Amino acid sequence: MIKILIVDDEEPIANLIRMNLMRQGYNCTCAYDGQQAADLLEKNPFDLVLLDIMLPKFDGYDLLAFIRPMGIPVIFLTAKSDVNDRVKGLKLGAEDYIVKPFEIVELLARIEVVLRRYNKTQSFIQCYDVLIDLEARDVIQNGQHIVLTRKEFDLLVLFAQNPNTALFRESMFERIWETDYVGETRTLDSHVQRLRRKLGWQDRIKTVHKIGYKLEIPEEET
Repeated sequence: MIKILIVDDEEPIANLIRMNLMRQGYNCTCAYDGQQAADLLEKNPFDLVLLDIMLPKFDGYDLLAFIRPMGIPVIFLTAKSDVNDRVKGLKLGAEDYIVKPFEIVELLARIEVVLRRYNKTQSFIQCYDVLIDLEARDVIQNGQHIVLTRKEFDLLVLFAQNPNTALFRESMFERIWETDYVGETRTLDSHVQRLRRKLGWQDRIKTVHKIGYKLEIPEEET
């Protein structure tokens, strides 16, 4: 499982990022100052660090210098939006630089890009009682293998990667079938119905009126 260290002195922000990343199957740890982060890095292996610049004890630039010899990729997450700060962060060795506030979907996309660059990819997603093996394209529910078609598997991954998010039929169709949406929904709807049936998720994959579908996951499941 991919291990990510989130370093941000604003605890609500760090914990919100952690919650969202854990929904995607990442193993996340939070540090709220530079010293705490350095201590964690010395004692634990991490695959990626999400790093704020303005931190107590010592700042993100100093921490980046500490991290670089470890070979761990770093993405800056910071309110410092000046172009000089961006340039400085990238020149010091950060893989990316994201300015707050940002959308979690953008952060997830950038994380995936950096992990692919370092040949570190997420292999599993846990969702309710279902374990999704992304590499083997296998689905296990309560110890039993669930047989899904290619499109059903791709739909399940799409739902699992976007929990509690209303997904538009048009964008779902275009992503799963890799072709332009032409206004016909029966194919998509029938695949969603079969996926619900196979997993027993009739009450979990919700129909969103005039929009599409949403996988609902209560907070206690995340």
